[in-house]
Amino acid sequence: MRLRNVRGAREVIAESEYVIANPEQYQGHWRELFSKRRGEADTSHPLHIEIGMGKGRFLTTLAEQNPDINYLGIEKFTSVLYRAVQKQEEKQLKNLLLLRTEAELLENLFDREEVNRIYLNFSDPWPKERHAKRRLTSKEFLRRYAGILVPSGTVEFKTDNRALFDFSLEEVTPAGFEVLAATYDLHHDEAMCAGNVMTEYEERFSGKGNAICKMVIRQAAVPEG
Repeated sequence: MRLRNVRGAREVIAESEYVIANPEQYQGHWRELFSKRRGEADTSHPLHIEIGMGKGRFLTTLAEQNPDINYLGIEKFTSVLYRAVQKQEEKQLKNLLLLRTEAELLENLFDREEVNRIYLNFSDPWPKERHAKRRLTSKEFLRRYAGILVPSGTVEFKTDNRALFDFSLEEVTPAGFEVLAATYDLHHDEAMCAGNVMTEYEERFSGKGNAICKMVIRQAAVPEG
């Protein structure tokens, strides 16, 4: 369940140096922004983003573990992003920034081939068929991701919703992607679970005995000639 109406959340987000206001101005320049925050000239660090980052546990952990990777967390719910801001205000990680925005706006926030990896964790399943295009793993969204990912860039998706996962797998090929790896039981798949970082939802759902599904996909290579 999403948190709502947290008193003072909007003010905290507006004042935080870790939440980027008007992110459109950094389209094509995210690496330069991170380099300034790092106090270095190197702009070669990869850029990974999480869409629907929730309270931030997953991305904060990754940022701590991988200081040479830049991370951007995207969340549209103010009261949820507030929890992620609290974590970052405590950690003050130089390689993690946050955005309060909609996933539909990705192409206005990033240039072509600017992002190396996209994480989708326990996204809203939008169970009604008429809402299928709103699912973050729909072919419509996958094509948006293709517009900002480097050619070898990947999308990693985790969910406990089997129906959503099956739908997502079916959308891969029509969107011009290919499956690199997939499992219906992540926590019992030794290869795919290596280095796995759990989200708050993942811990909760797996604790109830729910199997966690995961897929890793990338854009399919275009045949030469």
